[in-house]
Amino acid sequence: MLENLARTVFSELKNAIPSQVTDLPERELRAALEGVLHKLNLVSREEFDAQQAVLMRTRAKVEALEKQLAELEKLAEQQ
Repeated sequence: MLENLARTVFSELKNAIPSQVTDLPERELRAALEGVLHKLNLVSREEFDAQQAVLMRTRAKVEALEKQLAELEKLAEQQ
């Protein structure tokens, strides 16, 4: 992900900077980009997907427990 982003940013910078500047410091740009992204506290797509799956399972369990509780409350009211 970082490689693709760095490549895209580098390419866009090359297009935006006048053609007289031909030697952009790619290594320094990549290091600066990594530093900025690290400060943003981003997560990988894999970690996001894993957490999303956990959340979906948890939500399903909560919904099932809410339904079970509602049924138990209904039974308690009838008695």
